[in-house]
Amino acid sequence: MPRLQFGAFLAPHHPIGEHPMLQFRRDLDLVELLDKLGYDEFWCGEHHSSGWEMIASPEMFLAAAAERSKRIRLATGVVSLPYHHPFNVAQRMVQLDHMSGGRAIFGSGPGALASDAHTLGVDPMVLRDRQDEAIGIIRRLFNGERVSYKSEWFNLNDAALQLLPLQEEIEFAVASQISPSGMTLAGKYGIGIISIGSLSREGLNALPTQWGFAEAAAAQHGQTVDRKNWRVLLSWHIAETREKAREQARDGLFRHHNEYITGTLQRPGAKTFKTPDQAVDLTAYSDSAVATIGTPDDLVARIKQVLQMSGGFGTVVGFVHDWANPENTMRSWDMVARYVVPEINGYLAGLRTSREFVATNRAYFERAREAVMAKITENDAATAALKVTKSPMLAASASNIPDLEKAKAAD
Repeated sequence: MPRLQFGAFLAPHHPIGEHPMLQFRRDLDLVELLDKLGYDEFWCGEHHSSGWEMIASPEMFLAAAAERSKRIRLATGVVSLPYHHPFNVAQRMVQLDHMSGGRAIFGSGPGALASDAHTLGVDPMVLRDRQDEAIGIIRRLFNGERVSYKSEWFNLNDAALQLLPLQEEIEFAVASQISPSGMTLAGKYGIGIISIGSLSREGLNALPTQWGFAEAAAAQHGQTVDRKNWRVLLSWHIAETREKAREQARDGLFRHHNEYITGTLQRPGAKTFKTPDQAVDLTAYSDSAVATIGTPDDLVARIKQVLQMSGGFGTVVGFVHDWANPENTMRSWDMVARYVVPEINGYLAGLRTSREFVATNRAYFERAREAVMAKITENDAATAALKVTKSPMLAASASNIPDLEKAKAAD
């Protein structure tokens, strides 16, 4: 099975009440940690209302993140294209690509919050068509074309980028929820997808059919799509035990769902939880559970389950939330890197095979022990010392240490 990549998605969803400056700095600390832990991607969103989601410019945040990281790829998750002139978006992405040393991924969407579209005076009915139109223009600009174009919402006159991306080709990805529009757009242009809808039970169940929309659109437009460019978003909080994970996440999850998902966004079908424990039970331990609150083994099982039900994808992206306090949140991401990533990608298989071989084939190694004992018995002083040796537990880790108790008994 191809190795799975791992990433993080910061919307962000920060509870109101903490100093925003410190939240920004802690988010940058997280990027730095994820880079050191070997995560492959970091995604950052764009929002202009709602209080909780307070990063307005993902490019600006990611440029700062680039200065505190070395290898992790930095993705806009997403730029809401209908809110911007496509030429300006193209220029900002090119600048981010150069400032990050060629690590930029261009993720786009139509805009997730109806309140953002209302603020900017954009009719929600035109959002997806405008995203489609903008992607086509930005691709041409990235390819070095000089473009003249007239639209109902922007114009270009002999427009060409004076600076092209540092990468030979910046990767494109579009956000997909439950409707087929995101997948269809990905197929039309032969680009990647990040499935955000998988955070809900409906979106998770739709994954098997969603990929078919991308393939059908790709065939229609003479393109191809590859599952390795499909990202699937999941939520988790991991600790050493399920009890610890529950205790660490329960209050934050309760507040996040009741105050933001239900109270602010008023998501259809969402109902407030009565207690923090109910929040954990319904979110992570019911038949309709979509999040993992538990141990590394629990998350391994969940990822394998989603891989199987979806037919396979290239990257699992963890949703960054404030269910737990900052210290336990950081530790959760650390534990995923230490225990979940190697288990999913088979990094431990060879080590386990080697250990099992050494432990179960001792007859192969008896001659090495005999060789050590032979050298001891050749020396009168060493033989005399053997008679008063108190313990066979020596400081060496070599497997050829002789059985000293057996040797003394034979003497």
